Amino acid sequence: MDRIRRAGPWAVDISVALLVQVAVTIPYVVPRPAGSSPADWLDYLVTTVTVLPLVGRRRAPVLVLVAVVAAHPLLLLTDAPGQPLPYTTLLALYTVAAQAPACTRRIAGAGVLAIIFPSVSLNTGEARELLFTLFVHAAAYVLGRLTDVRQAYARALTERAAQLERTNRIEAEQARDQERARIAREMHDILSHAVTLMLVQAESGPVAVRAAPERAEAAFEAISATGRDAMTQLRRMLGVLRDAPDDTERDRSPQPTLAELPELVERLAAGGRRVSYEVSGAARRQTPDIEAAVHRIVQEALTNTVKHAGDCAVSIRLVHGSDSLEVTVLDDGPGPGGEPGQGHGLIGMRERAAAHGGTLRTGPGPDGTGFEVTAHFLLPRTGASGTSGAPGAGGPSAASGASGEPGNLPAEVTS
Repeated sequence: MDRIRRAGPWAVDISVALLVQVAVTIPYVVPRPAGSSPADWLDYLVTTVTVLPLVGRRRAPVLVLVAVVAAHPLLLLTDAPGQPLPYTTLLALYTVAAQAPACTRRIAGAGVLAIIFPSVSLNTGEARELLFTLFVHAAAYVLGRLTDVRQAYARALTERAAQLERTNRIEAEQARDQERARIAREMHDILSHAVTLMLVQAESGPVAVRAAPERAEAAFEAISATGRDAMTQLRRMLGVLRDAPDDTERDRSPQPTLAELPELVERLAAGGRRVSYEVSGAARRQTPDIEAAVHRIVQEALTNTVKHAGDCAVSIRLVHGSDSLEVTVLDDGPGPGGEPGQGHGLIGMRERAAAHGGTLRTGPGPDGTGFEVTAHFLLPRTGASGTSGAPGAGGPSAASGASGEPGNLPAEVTS
């Protein structure tokens, strides 16, 4: 049967027709009652004519049903024995119920029903034969409808599985693209910040050697610390891309936090940059993704200042509100040199803020000079006002609070 199905619909229909031909021929082969004439070639020809239309039953089901019903009166021309079942009519009616449209199959069913009554009356006319004939034809019709429902259900499952596969593939591609974009932003932030600071400090090193040797030593130490920090962050970020045989080989260091902002400021101040950092408001611990976004925004803003603003002063202000967090990076340099909002750095900062429900504003400073970057994040309200004293998050060790005075950073940072 599997080989016949693989051969195609024609092979299946021909096999079914041959099987029906065997069934309707059996009454001619078995011993017949005494006095009956033996079967001749006309008997076999007429039965074959009634079976032959079944070969095309799935291509024209209604036409085949009409042909089968119309061929049955030919049996009256022969001395044909009675059949235990009307095989050809039942199979044709089953095919119509399974494949024809609703209106067509209802008309065909009603037509067969109308033919049953005169056929039975011309044969025996008994109620038993009428009930049996009605039952078997109704069973063939119902079986055809059940087959149609089962096939429709199987098609729906196949289509759903294909749709789910397409959806999963699209989601996987989107996730891969998002991860690539995230890694690209992380690498841009890390490398741009580290290389920019190292270049600035290296260029100021020869001048510091002649003018202030102690500052030159600090600059070289800052270059080394910046390089080591960049390598650590890159190793942590790229470690997730390789399939390590042992999870212990991967660096599980956390993402940057607000507590690391003073260290970021100190590294910039070590190269001779005038930097101030202050925190105001009642601080509370934020989610890791918010803290990482704020850290990267400040890092990129400082990088842009070093690259484009020259030797200028920079102020960083972190404001903790009851339901918000705002960070501002302002320099007193020459201001924006082109169209606002251009460049991969500003685009990356804006995407980071938007990814966490925040907004980012960039442009000239309040008095029209310099350049200002302000990121604003809305936070869920909590019952507690926050956790004061968290390192680098607004406690006494980082700033003096709402007074706006710089905190206890080194003199090079707040000067």
